[in-house]
Amino acid sequence: MERSDNKHSVITVAICFLIAVIEGLDIQAAGIAAAGIREAFGLDSSQLGVFFSAGILGLLPGALIGGRYSDRIGRKKVLIWSVAVFAVFTLCTVWVNSFNTLLLVRFLAGAGLGAAMPNLITLASEAVKPENRGRAVGLMYCGMPVGAAILSYVASLDFGSNWKNIFYLGGLLPIIVLPIMIKFLPESREFLKSQNTPKTAAVAQGFFKDLFNSSNLMRTCLISVSYFFTLMVVYIMLSWLPSLFMELGFTRKEGSTAQFFFMVSATIGTIVLGMLTDRWKKAYVILLMYGGILAGLFCLNAASSLTQMYMASALVGAFVIGCQGVLYAFGSIVYPTEVRATGVGMASAVGRVGAMLGPTIAGQLLAAGFGAAGVISAAIPCIVISALFMLILVRRLQTQA
Repeated sequence: MERSDNKHSVITVAICFLIAVIEGLDIQAAGIAAAGIREAFGLDSSQLGVFFSAGILGLLPGALIGGRYSDRIGRKKVLIWSVAVFAVFTLCTVWVNSFNTLLLVRFLAGAGLGAAMPNLITLASEAVKPENRGRAVGLMYCGMPVGAAILSYVASLDFGSNWKNIFYLGGLLPIIVLPIMIKFLPESREFLKSQNTPKTAAVAQGFFKDLFNSSNLMRTCLISVSYFFTLMVVYIMLSWLPSLFMELGFTRKEGSTAQFFFMVSATIGTIVLGMLTDRWKKAYVILLMYGGILAGLFCLNAASSLTQMYMASALVGAFVIGCQGVLYAFGSIVYPTEVRATGVGMASAVGRVGAMLGPTIAGQLLAAGFGAAGVISAAIPCIVISALFMLILVRRLQTQA
């Protein structure tokens, strides 16, 4: 039985990892294709910021709907449909001929990806024992920086010099993964158990109102606010990092190299912080990851040489992306099975609002002349607020345990 459980866990986390790799490709795709899209559609910096935000905006309704229906009809079904929607509209990005239709297909592709995320988190966390959830989500979510690093490398090749090839790659890969999901991905046993147990059948519906009852209201508010400000900083870094380096006087190639270091260290940070979530006191993990982000941001502001900039990028990447993975793991720990995907979807949706606003605000700050230092400085209070809310949440969970 234990061998069967291990096989179930490995297959689930591995397939979810593949889909997280695809998410990483897509997140990086907008930034890498930005120069080609700017030229093809004649966009200015403000419009480019709107383009960055369109796909992120689609993540919001996607996360809400994906989490909601996952708790009703199953994690696997919703995940398959989500990936299919994302694949179709990512390919459509190549064929649009106006700025408005470009925004529309990016929004719809984002909706597909947004619906997938709460299911990835829930499937990975429910495939293992409760004491291993942080590790499972960390291993799954480290696929995101792996995908982004792969695309950074692809962008340095002749193939990646054409922006359309970036979206061909991003659309065809999920189509290849779909048959693997259909054949090999097992449904969550916790979900199946909740559906087959008469005692919980009435509540295993994933209603949004259940997130705001007396037992869930404060945890929903606290984790949502933390998601909001953390993802705001994450997506500022993901969308604008190469441009910020150019603002600081470095070349585009040096900026791309720095982003590669950012993603490689992010992979390591996501795994390590996920493992620490299971082994350390949760408050210690929160202090470590948010302290690491602040240290990285200060180093970015203070870096005066290329080597220092690369080291600062690696530091920020390890903790910023690792922090996002830990927050996703917390979402799976905070909520019971009956509303887990709905709760993670709600928090993710609120986080996506921050993710959408972050690149837009960064674009406005750059356009207003505040420069890279202004953008980095503006991220610091967001991190402090996120850390405080997560510490309050952990304290409440400990007192309620």
